Amino acid sequence: MEKKKASIEEAREIINRIDEQMAKLFEERMQTVEEVALFKTAHKLPVFDPERERFIIDRNCRFINNPAYLDYYKEYLLHLMQLSKRYQNSIIHQDVVAYQGKEGAYSHIAAKTLYPYNKLTACTTFEEIFQAVINGEAAVGVVPFENSYSGEVGEVLDLLLKYDCCINDIYDLKINHHLVACPGAAMNDIKQVYSHPQAISQCQTFLKEHNLEAHPYANTAQAAQYVSGLNDLTKAAIASEETAKLYQLQILVRNINTSSENTTRFIIIQKALNTTGNRFNLIFTVKHDAGQLAKIMQIIGNLGFNLESIKSRSLQNLPWQYYFYVEIVGDIKDEKSQELLALLQKHCQKLKVLGVYTKK
Repeated sequence: MEKKKASIEEAREIINRIDEQMAKLFEERMQTVEEVALFKTAHKLPVFDPERERFIIDRNCRFINNPAYLDYYKEYLLHLMQLSKRYQNSIIHQDVVAYQGKEGAYSHIAAKTLYPYNKLTACTTFEEIFQAVINGEAAVGVVPFENSYSGEVGEVLDLLLKYDCCINDIYDLKINHHLVACPGAAMNDIKQVYSHPQAISQCQTFLKEHNLEAHPYANTAQAAQYVSGLNDLTKAAIASEETAKLYQLQILVRNINTSSENTTRFIIIQKALNTTGNRFNLIFTVKHDAGQLAKIMQIIGNLGFNLESIKSRSLQNLPWQYYFYVEIVGDIKDEKSQELLALLQKHCQKLKVLGVYTKK
C-alpha cells in the first residue's frame, strides 16, 4: 500500500519539530566548542586543524544514506565548522584589539590609548580589521573614520556598508604631524617626503612652501621606518613624535599640519550592537527617483531629530546611485526613535542601524 504523502502543513510541522531538536543539539555542540577553545588557549594550539576537519567530514558523511543529500550535507558541515572556528576565535581572542598599520602609527596610538591593557594586533589594510572582527580574531577594531581637515575616509564607509559590524564608540585624537629625518639631516637637505596620503594632504601648505616632493606610503609609521632604513639625509617622513623615537629619527620641524586643530576621529567597531547611548548612526539607500532623499530628511526633521552628520558615497556596482550615512542625536530605545526607524523602513530600499554610542 502506497504511503500517504504529507500535506504542506504536516510537512512544515515535522520540520518545526526537527528544527527544535537541532537547535538544542546546536547549543549543546557550541557549549562543547567552548571547552575545546579553552583547551586550545591553555595549550597554545591553533583554532584551525585541517586534519580534524577532514576527519569530521569523512566520518559524518557515512551516516548519510541518500546520496542525493551528500553534497548538501558536506556544505552544511563546512558551514557548521566555520561557525565553530569563529566562536572559538571569539573566546580565544576576546582581549584582542585590531588596528591598521605598524607600531607608532596614529591608529596604534589611538588603540593603545583606548585599550592600554589589551593585546594589540596590527593589520595591513582596513578591510583586514573588519574581517578580524567578523571572524572573531579580534574583539574590537580601531579604525580612522574622518579627519577635521581632510574629511572622511571613504574606504571605511564602504566597509561599514559591506560588513556586518557596528560602531560602539568614537574617539577623537589630536594629530600633530612632524617632519622627521635621520640624525644629522638639516632642513635644506630634504628633497623627498614620505607619509600616508592623508598626512600628506593635511600638510600640503608646508610641503608647497618648501617645495618638497611628497610620496604616499601605506601609513606614517612605515614611512618613518623606510626613511630610517635608508639613512639618506635627503629624505624625510611625516609622522608623530612617538614614531620618530621608535625609529631613531630626529624632528626637524614640529607641527607642520596646515590646521592647528587637526583631529582624526576613530570609530571602534565590534559585532554586537550597543543598546544604550545618546547617538545612533544609520546607513540607507533610497529609490533612484527625484525627491526620495528629501523625503527621508523631512521625516527625520518632522520628528524633531538633530542630524550631526550626513555623508553620501556612490554604490560601486550601480553607476550614479548612492548610499547615505547619517549620525542622529537621540536614544535609540526611545519611542520616538523607534517610530523614526519604522517610518524610514517604509521609505528606504535598505536601512541598517550602524552604531549606538555615547558622545560627550
